[in-house]
Amino acid sequence: MTEDATIRGLVEALTLEETVRLVSGTTDPAGRATGYLAGVDRLDVPPLTLVDGPLGVRIPGESATAFPAPTALAATFDADLAREHGAALGREARAAGADALLAPGTNLIRVPQGGRNFEYFAEDPVLSAATAAGVVEGIASADVIATPKHYVANAQETDRVTASAEVDERALRELYLPSFRAAVAAGAGSVMSAYNRVNGTRMSDHRRLLTDVLKGEWGFDGYVVSDWYGTEGAVDAAAAGLDVEMPGVPPDEASDALADEGDDPIPDALARGMPDPETCEPFDEALPAAVRDGSLPRERLDDMAARVLRTMDRVGLLDGDRSSPDVDTDAHRRLAFRVATRGSVLLENDGVLPLSADADVALVGPAADEAVLGGGGSSETTPETTTTPRDGIEARADGDVTVAPGHPPIEDVSLFDVLSDGEEPAGTDGVDAGSGVDVDAAVAAAEAAAVAVVVVRDTTTEALDRDGLGLPGRQDELIEAVAAAADRTVVAIAASGPVELPWRDAVDAVLLNWYPGQVHGDALAALLYGDADPGGRLPVTFAPDSAYPTADRRRFSGVDGRVSHDEGVLVGYRWFDARDPEPTYPFGHGRSYATFAYHDAVLDADAGAATVTVTVENVADRDGREVVQTYVRPPRIADVERPVREFAGAESVALAAGETESVTIRLDELAFSRYDPEAGWTVDEGEYVVEVGRSARDARIELTTER
Repeated sequence: MTEDATIRGLVEALTLEETVRLVSGTTDPAGRATGYLAGVDRLDVPPLTLVDGPLGVRIPGESATAFPAPTALAATFDADLAREHGAALGREARAAGADALLAPGTNLIRVPQGGRNFEYFAEDPVLSAATAAGVVEGIASADVIATPKHYVANAQETDRVTASAEVDERALRELYLPSFRAAVAAGAGSVMSAYNRVNGTRMSDHRRLLTDVLKGEWGFDGYVVSDWYGTEGAVDAAAAGLDVEMPGVPPDEASDALADEGDDPIPDALARGMPDPETCEPFDEALPAAVRDGSLPRERLDDMAARVLRTMDRVGLLDGDRSSPDVDTDAHRRLAFRVATRGSVLLENDGVLPLSADADVALVGPAADEAVLGGGGSSETTPETTTTPRDGIEARADGDVTVAPGHPPIEDVSLFDVLSDGEEPAGTDGVDAGSGVDVDAAVAAAEAAAVAVVVVRDTTTEALDRDGLGLPGRQDELIEAVAAAADRTVVAIAASGPVELPWRDAVDAVLLNWYPGQVHGDALAALLYGDADPGGRLPVTFAPDSAYPTADRRRFSGVDGRVSHDEGVLVGYRWFDARDPEPTYPFGHGRSYATFAYHDAVLDADAGAATVTVTVENVADRDGREVVQTYVRPPRIADVERPVREFAGAESVALAAGETESVTIRLDELAFSRYDPEAGWTVDEGEYVVEVGRSARDARIELTTER
């Protein structure tokens, strides 16, 4: 019997109430799952459990590997490593008894202050798509349902439940849809719809994007699940293409993830980014009557159930063989370490790094004694173990290590604590700037040491965007004071995305670790002492917040509920190229401890795909890692605005001292194309320049081709 025949037989055997049960979230009797479908005992259809997981499997009261943030993974520019990462997430989900992982987050990073940027990959659609596809392939390889989210154009947390992204078709196709299309092609079994509207229509009700594009054009045959309490009209959503409604439980039974357990209402600042459970109409209450009165065709309801059953069958749920895999937690810790070091970006280095093992170190900063795991919200993970910067550096150093934080800890902004307590958060500053600051002690330690290492951080959470790009509290003041006193100063930043660095000319090195997770201390020490080469490159442009297109209020956070995307396809580095402001650090930027030379590049381009082959030589006396990047500069066409250059592909390669390797990069299939709303994907005639280099602003070789 074919798979389709099996599924058809099950669907035909279901009663109306059983069919609705398969598409309606309900309470997990074990209290472990983020989302739960009850199954149908009569037909031996088991329950389906869904858990959060962008940074690691999240089950209340249970631990898992707290991996580095997805931005760190994207910074590796390595789809193979993304597959390994996804496979580890999948194995841990299976071992925890989960069937579907609510990951990866595949939205484009458009707003630099975005409170959820750490869960996403990049400002560029090609890099984001390649990373998303890798993670999805990995999750699916463990027979776990990957759920890319949040479809689509969910670029800010402010007013995310009510705001409408006003975005044209070209920008949707070129920027915001490619990551989801790649994830679907890679084997995603589910897609989560976003809270926001697109061009006025709530995404859970968006027939064109859910049914016509996702299911029709792309051939997606899995199920679309709502974000939690993200629907209002159940019948409209089902008719538009939503297949599963979550969580399906009344507000008084909801977990602290979404419901306020106190007597006070959810604070206004947070409510703007949170759905109202009271306005969510559950499928199991509305759909049976809608089918009986004809307002929802039974065929549509059967299709919804078939999509759930088909996806369950593909991960082995219907054949009764759902044994938990053995998980090598040590191997996963090593993988987390590899992602953290490979994803860390050396922004600046004036010869101070790597450190000598016998150097006396002053360890300063509010994050010196904590492992920065991630931001707040549904991605919060409880680690099995952690290493702090103090742990890592003290274990690695042969010289004296003096710890003088000089600043109170930056408190995490936990969405769950806020919702449970009903207390309004003080933005994302996360600290009382006037308390606990002891700059004098930090300065004294810095003066006495050979080098000062200042470990700083930002803080972010789902449902709130950052107030700006500055470091919270008085961390900038601390860095400036230490830099003035120390012979050499290294700043290590744990951050969700771009931050402003007003002191960068006063320090000797800047190392960006993103949110490194449970291995923070071990990874930082390995990088500082040169045991690992910083292999990361920026997946987002760093600049002052006033320089981004979203500095315009119309574009962020919007006016009268409408967020204008009239920058079109000029997001991230594309905006800076077109408008010509100089970024602090461009997309793709990152230094190695080694030095590389590029030779003998060849472009092989036919009517379809293209490849670039280039010889890369490590001309240093130490091993290192290079990320060879390609960009395409299209011809200028009258009346058509195209980016100056577009990222087309990259390859990360490790080279021993003196080693030479031939590196081949396949350019993305859309590298030479633009989307025309009338004609579809279009390749303009003319000369295309392919840049081979180290960032969007550092081309080493140029090649040309006619199309």
